[in-house]
Amino acid sequence: MNALAGLSPLEQAYERSGMEFERIVFFLKGPEAAMMTESELEREIEKRTRELMRLFLQEHIDGRGPGVCEQEVQGADGVERTHVRLQKRKIETTFGTIDENRAGYGIPGVESPHPLDAELNLPGERYSLELRRRVSEQAAGNSFDETLQAIGNGTGSHIEKRQIEQLAARAAQDFDAFYQRRRMEAAHCRDAGSILVISADGKGVVMRAEDLREHTRKAAEAATQKMGSRLSKGEKKNRKRMATVAAVYTVAPHVRTPDDLIAKNSNERPRPERKRVWASLEKQPQAVIAEAFEEARHRDPDGEKTWVALVDGNWDQIRILKRIAKQNGLNLTIIVDLIHVIEYLWKAARAFHPESGPELEAWVEHRLLEILKGKAGPMAGGMRRSATRNGLSGKAREPVDTCADYLLSHAPYLRYDSYLSQGLPVATGVIEGACRHLVKDRMDVTGARWSLSGAEAVLRLRALKCSHDFQEYWTFHEACEYERNHKNLYAGGKVPAVVSSKRNRLTKKSRKRGRLIVIK
Repeated sequence: MNALAGLSPLEQAYERSGMEFERIVFFLKGPEAAMMTESELEREIEKRTRELMRLFLQEHIDGRGPGVCEQEVQGADGVERTHVRLQKRKIETTFGTIDENRAGYGIPGVESPHPLDAELNLPGERYSLELRRRVSEQAAGNSFDETLQAIGNGTGSHIEKRQIEQLAARAAQDFDAFYQRRRMEAAHCRDAGSILVISADGKGVVMRAEDLREHTRKAAEAATQKMGSRLSKGEKKNRKRMATVAAVYTVAPHVRTPDDLIAKNSNERPRPERKRVWASLEKQPQAVIAEAFEEARHRDPDGEKTWVALVDGNWDQIRILKRIAKQNGLNLTIIVDLIHVIEYLWKAARAFHPESGPELEAWVEHRLLEILKGKAGPMAGGMRRSATRNGLSGKAREPVDTCADYLLSHAPYLRYDSYLSQGLPVATGVIEGACRHLVKDRMDVTGARWSLSGAEAVLRLRALKCSHDFQEYWTFHEACEYERNHKNLYAGGKVPAVVSSKRNRLTKKSRKRGRLIVIK
């Protein structure tokens, strides 16, 4: 540092980083580096250049000056901030910790705005927005422990585990606003497939007791745990909060016959287009499904597409879908997922053919083909009569009656012959995949009990990545941060400009008098 003594601040700019660069070159030319393997060199160069990048950033921030303003600084309350003083803070970046010395404008008893913070779009917290982005991307796919390790290994920052969840929650806070703005501003998807699909499902997440919905929490409190060290069978059911999962996409028609579907000899089916998937633990199912309708309406504002809702047979979802469709005057075709029907058939088949084999498969295949031809009702009656003829009763007959009841009650949504002839999808593969990937793969971690805020944040971040919207969202999020942390602090939302670095200095006299003396 003695080499810098006597130099002006401008002359000192990037001197430290230049000296650090020379040290790296000196090391690479020296005997220590010559004895290293290639992998050892990679690690050492990464460590040393990370410090070089930290110095580059530090010296650039220093070179910007404290951010003084020639014009008066008025807060959002319209009152001029007359007291000016230099305030220091630390910022945790991806390269490491840096210092920021910036001018604060205030009056007694009121928090001071800092124009330089606005110019740099720094958050109020210690951690930079870029570090927040890195944490968010990691937390969306990995546990908080793994995120902490990845950030420690991949950056020069120092962050505590308790901050990971908080940063993820802050990162996800503009999720709803992002999609609302996009629906208002983005061009409609008129070039996508002619079939517009809405799908919804539910998936349970084990929560902390205080974050369970009220009726579930009361049931959990009333339950008696049989063992102290672990939960017994059936005891987990009152530890979960249901996440509502939604998907919206368009797809081209794919006309098939029931025989095509059974023989699996149809042409390759068209892939979903412009798929968006998301999930929420905070919102009620009706709110999530209503949002799915808004998303769909944005894609088809003139009602030119064929609207389809794919469900697993959940009656609450069906009622919500029908109610919202009626309120909006939509002709919505509700289809019960064929895979769920097949699952019921297999369970019923075991009542007649307990052992696996050709007879079991033939029983299922015959009834499935008839159901695909629009004969769900006759198949339900036929399997009940077969159960009676075979003398099945009690528990043995139960899966047969359950399957028959399902077919009869959902018959209006099992018109597969019509759906296939129109080229409509009949399986909920997209939403099932979303339930697994969005929720189960990340949230269903052994021993994990989620807070509502942490779980909701992770689900939002995962949804952004799954829908390929994360980068666009992050640009929007940083703009929202600027509005929240800076524009909203000033009169009329106008952030005062700071003077250039050559003139950007505070003196003791300026601080004492509460006004600026610009040093030329």
